[in-house]
Amino acid sequence: LAKRGASVHMVCRNHERGEVAQKELVEASGNEKIYLHMADLSDLDSIARFCREFQEGGHVANVLINNAGVMLKEREVTSKGHEKTFATNTLGTYLLTKLLFPILVKSDDPRVIIVSSGGMLTQKLDLKDIQFEQMNPFDGTIAYAQTKRQQVITARLLARRYSEETHINFYSMHPGWADTPGVQTSMPAFYDRFHDKFRTVEQGADTIVWLAISKETPKDGNGGFFCDRRR
Repeated sequence: LAKRGASVHMVCRNHERGEVAQKELVEASGNEKIYLHMADLSDLDSIARFCREFQEGGHVANVLINNAGVMLKEREVTSKGHEKTFATNTLGTYLLTKLLFPILVKSDDPRVIIVSSGGMLTQKLDLKDIQFEQMNPFDGTIAYAQTKRQQVITARLLARRYSEETHINFYSMHPGWADTPGVQTSMPAFYDRFHDKFRTVEQGADTIVWLAISKETPKDGNGGFFCDRRR
């Protein structure tokens, strides 16, 4: 996106790592319009603060890409009492999207993309234990897959409920198994066994970029789940 001249607003939790990523993006793209913002996507107050400051700053947003995610080894609870995987991957995604509606609706063709995972294909939605209070022992991989399933359904429900009044198109997608630091650290055994078959980061990002900017995005794709540019 940066190489295509887009203004990119990065929302990061860690300022030091965010600055490193920002510098790398500017150098790789030659685009100086890479902006860094701070927010913890597991913290609802932090999300609200960011959205308020973003709007007050007069910023423009044509596309929102929800790519923040977490996979934990042990169950953690936020200060608001939410399980952290659920808070980050599901609640945080929903709240960030909803609070940015006032900015997105000003665009001619606003889009929201939720980056899910193929891991969700291993899990059916469990509405009886969405915060994994009954999961004993806690399994971070299953919790992650459940929230990724929740994200796909969230995109579908957002499209059904809000697209007509906001003219925003909502999509969820699976980038494929890409060779990223997150996979290496969160799923080391899986990575060691299959990493030679993984996609590059660029290949993983392809469908995200396509959903963000392409005029060829299927007209009936609103609310859909995409992989390799196909619904």
